[in-house]
Amino acid sequence: MTKGSNTTGDTRGCAGCATGSGHDIDFTVAFQPIIDITTGTVFAQEALVRGPGGSGARGVLAQVNDGNRYRFDQNCRVKAVEWAARLGFDSHLSINFMPNAVYQPERCIQTTLEAAHRVGFPVERIILEFNEGEQVLDHQHLRNIIDHYQAIGMKTAIDDFGAGFSGLNLLADVQPDYVKLDMALIRAIDSSRARRAIVDGVMRMCQALDITVIAEGVETEGELRVLRDIGIHLFQGWYFAAAAVEAAASIPLDRLRITPH
Repeated sequence: MTKGSNTTGDTRGCAGCATGSGHDIDFTVAFQPIIDITTGTVFAQEALVRGPGGSGARGVLAQVNDGNRYRFDQNCRVKAVEWAARLGFDSHLSINFMPNAVYQPERCIQTTLEAAHRVGFPVERIILEFNEGEQVLDHQHLRNIIDHYQAIGMKTAIDDFGAGFSGLNLLADVQPDYVKLDMALIRAIDSSRARRAIVDGVMRMCQALDITVIAEGVETEGELRVLRDIGIHLFQGWYFAAAAVEAAASIPLDRLRITPH
């Protein structure tokens, strides 16, 4: 839900993160579904930052600085888990995290684990996304984070793949459970030979690495059909539903399955 700067090596503990001490940023969360068109069901809900009353994220994120970034990120995770449990989600829950804010994977995940146990949300249904747009210079550190999260039963994902700093070099060093294609690769793919070729190549590569591809930012049926024909079955975007504040979005039934040509 947030983007961060490099605070690797930070010696702060997790005390106070769950209660919100250390910052006074007022925010809430919205949820956007990720659809599995092979089953016509919601595979996951991605948690997104929103301002008071459902206002946009920009005003909230403008208040984040080096002094409150770590605890704000921790609070985002806690609030996402609490609302997912309150809304009774039986799907996965996808939450963004900042690799550069994780100084010790086993310590920095404790607040999230405690929240999940407290509200009864299964840890194995949590997906932690890190954004390729956040420059991570220490790939071994990132690998350690992913290895630890996977060891305790969580899933991991690279978000906005194809738009960030590291690209294929990052994927060579770190293999998450999911890769989320950047929406710029998705836009108008039904009329772009280049985008089709690139996405098809990424799909084949991920299949060889046992990584599942998610297409985000899908807005039209044409985009959906091309991506489905390439072999992708998990989709996110306004074609299905916009994000809903503190609620599950309403999805038109005819969007949950795609009919043959």
